[in-house]
Amino acid sequence: MKARSGSRVAVALSGGVDSAVAALLLKESGHEVVGVFLHLGTYGTAPSSGDSIRHEENARHVASRIGIDFVSLDLKSAFRTEIVDYFVSEYLSGRTPNPCARCNVRIKFKALLDRRQELGADRIATGHYARIETGPDRRLHLLAGSDRAKDQSYFLFAMTQQQLAATVFPIGPLTKEETRRIAENAGLGAEERAESQDICFLPAGGYQEFIRTRRPDALAGPGDIVDLEGNVLGRHDGLFSYTVGQRRGLGIASKSPLYVVRLDVSGNRVVVGSEPDLSAGGLVAGGVNWIVDPARIKGKKCLARIRYRHRGVPSMLEPMEGDRVRVVFDRPEPAVAPGQAAVFYDQDVVLGGGWIDEALPAETKA
Repeated sequence: MKARSGSRVAVALSGGVDSAVAALLLKESGHEVVGVFLHLGTYGTAPSSGDSIRHEENARHVASRIGIDFVSLDLKSAFRTEIVDYFVSEYLSGRTPNPCARCNVRIKFKALLDRRQELGADRIATGHYARIETGPDRRLHLLAGSDRAKDQSYFLFAMTQQQLAATVFPIGPLTKEETRRIAENAGLGAEERAESQDICFLPAGGYQEFIRTRRPDALAGPGDIVDLEGNVLGRHDGLFSYTVGQRRGLGIASKSPLYVVRLDVSGNRVVVGSEPDLSAGGLVAGGVNWIVDPARIKGKKCLARIRYRHRGVPSMLEPMEGDRVRVVFDRPEPAVAPGQAAVFYDQDVVLGGGWIDEALPAETKA
């Protein structure tokens, strides 16, 4: 979807190449543009901590170079509550969080949309590789970015029709190489930033120490590592240090590779098995947001992606009561991790998505 010519657009400006080019393209298309830098906070030795000031300086430089207004918004409190606390709580609950998908709708888009009036903006824009088009059903559809290697539509599945109507993705039709070339030719001086699958607030040492530091009162402590029959194979030093599908770092001697099959929170146990034991026949997801008409979903064949870099597995969708859906895979799929996002596609079109609550047995049938 394109912004109306001459309208004012608020662009989330990070200081990176993608958002810089998004702002530039809008300005060159005749729009009045305001660059908005979002302060998300600093967290110890996280990459974002030492670079926060530099990122804002870069964003301000980009705005000056393009010739647009620039403002910064303080979102530290909301980010801490909605993203950081959620991230820690999910791991402590034996789930694998996806903070990037949650942050887009609950923090970034919400902040821009909530402040649209005070910014005097008609629309908002970001540097995501995704597209918005009006479908044959006259609803707005979210589509994958043209550059499949950089497509970020997976992280945007929770967008509503109202949010899509107010949003523009200027670089969605471009490849990353084209974006870089535009930035270089314009002399924007924008930096290459970490990809969206990176977690900006985590320290270089990983998430385990981050959780220990933030919630020492909630740590269950050491427990058993067991096989599927309940036989004790070893000990773990904290359930939150393990994720479904993990192979390395188990500290167990075995003739064949062992993987984390599930996390038993009530028993404080890590359950391990062989690679075939990881396979699931489907999943149940909650908190589902349908971008297309929900009436079209029942019995709908789709491609289900269960993590960002997942290529997707052909699946059947079976809506359940409330905001839940049962997804049955055409073939068993490994490492279905509760807490991760499951996003459903019909070719390029995002049907919707939700949060994985449980994996179904490998023999599950539609």
